[in-house]
Amino acid sequence: MPGIPVHAFQRGHNKAPVFFDDEDYLTYLRFLKAAADDLDCRLHAYVLMTNHVHLLVTPKTSDGISLLFQSVGRQYVPYINKTYGRRGSLWEGRYKACLIDADNYLLACMRYIELNPVRAGMVMHPAEYRWSSYACNALGVDNALITPHAQYLALGLTSIPRRKAYKECFNVSVEDNELVLFRQALQSGTPLGHDRFKAEIESVLGRKIGQVKAGRPRKFDRIAG
Repeated sequence: MPGIPVHAFQRGHNKAPVFFDDEDYLTYLRFLKAAADDLDCRLHAYVLMTNHVHLLVTPKTSDGISLLFQSVGRQYVPYINKTYGRRGSLWEGRYKACLIDADNYLLACMRYIELNPVRAGMVMHPAEYRWSSYACNALGVDNALITPHAQYLALGLTSIPRRKAYKECFNVSVEDNELVLFRQALQSGTPLGHDRFKAEIESVLGRKIGQVKAGRPRKFDRIAG
């Protein structure tokens, strides 16, 4: 739905790697930047893992997310096949996605995405991982891909207190039920937010979607309130 953030996920076929060298990550990001600009999709957070990617994007059109993945895939898959002398599919079918209630879940979603390398045991802290938006959102490193969301900007009047407040989000331990909630919403396509948010989405679409019942993450009340 135009104007509503989307948490999107795409994984390699049979969970196989989709990135093999630093140049692959850089190439994917170049394709992603070009597609996001062309389609007017605003990217707020991302992480590129060895065999999958997570994106938090606000599209301006109803088909923006689909076209974004199509555009990147049409360029990145041939690049990988040519570079490594392989053939066939790279991604495991269509991407998975869920709408995000920005007022209550956007910051939590950013944290979920940028903590992926830590949960995978690849690094001890998200700042140590090169292929995510953490350095931009938390440390102020320039990143042309990222467009700050209004909820992120509301963390402070200027960039310094804003980044400080954002980094504090990562000092709060993430409970298991929050991780399960994000994963279930993504797999089922259930809008992630309060019942009212989900009801509004279903009203616009004219049908029920998903089955996960979600409330606001308790740990983010003091940060996002």
